[in-house]
Amino acid sequence: MGMTSSSARRRRTVAAVAATALGLLAAAVAPAAVAAPAVAAPDASSPDRPPSTTTSGAVPGTSAVPQGISRLAQGTGRDIAITIDDGPDPVWTPQVLRVLRQNHVKATFCLVGTRAQEHPELVRAISADGHQLCDHSVDHDVTMDHKPVAYQRQQILDGKTMIEKAVPGVAVTYYRAPGGAFTPESRAIAAANGMRPLGWSVDPKDWSRPGLAAIVDAVENKLPERPTVLFHDGGGDRSQTVAALQQYLPWLRSQGYSFTFPTRTTP
Repeated sequence: MGMTSSSARRRRTVAAVAATALGLLAAAVAPAAVAAPAVAAPDASSPDRPPSTTTSGAVPGTSAVPQGISRLAQGTGRDIAITIDDGPDPVWTPQVLRVLRQNHVKATFCLVGTRAQEHPELVRAISADGHQLCDHSVDHDVTMDHKPVAYQRQQILDGKTMIEKAVPGVAVTYYRAPGGAFTPESRAIAAANGMRPLGWSVDPKDWSRPGLAAIVDAVENKLPERPTVLFHDGGGDRSQTVAALQQYLPWLRSQGYSFTFPTRTTP
């Protein structure tokens, strides 16, 4: 049987009232929409902007230690920093240490982690003579700059740990990339862990064994202001390096140079 028009109107009125009530209830309990905060685009001029990545992986934050590569000796005048790479070596490191000791020179030794692990007594001898320690990675991979950031971090931090285990409590204050293969990420990792990235300004290429005269000539005729000079005590026969240091260090004294360490702070 059909409904009367008055009954239909009453039912529509009740339904409308119920719908309105439900709408009001939903509005009362629903959370208010919150506008997402605006995110500012990175400022290319900001000193806190992380370096651009060239390989996958995260970049650590900023550090009090500068990330720029140090190529200057500490000081303000005729100062020079001698750096010794790729050891320690049981044959050549003791000879280099003896020459440095005879000439009252303190140097910075950039140590390969696996070699420090094999010869901890040499790391201790270097430290006992008052030389500075530098992390030269785990195993001197000169292609590090083409590897993922995670690999670079492992090479840098594990190398540092290997050196520190040989001389507990002695600071490793620099990081030198094998072959100079730095990246923005590797410099940031080193600085975040208290190590200034270390380069050089004079390279006599003693590692290639060009002869004593060539090594000495390259050094004596290419001395920029406050130079950092690169020598090697590991990676092969270093008899020419030892001979060059025996001749070169007294010559530097005669020219009025003082021996110091590479810069740790921004020059």
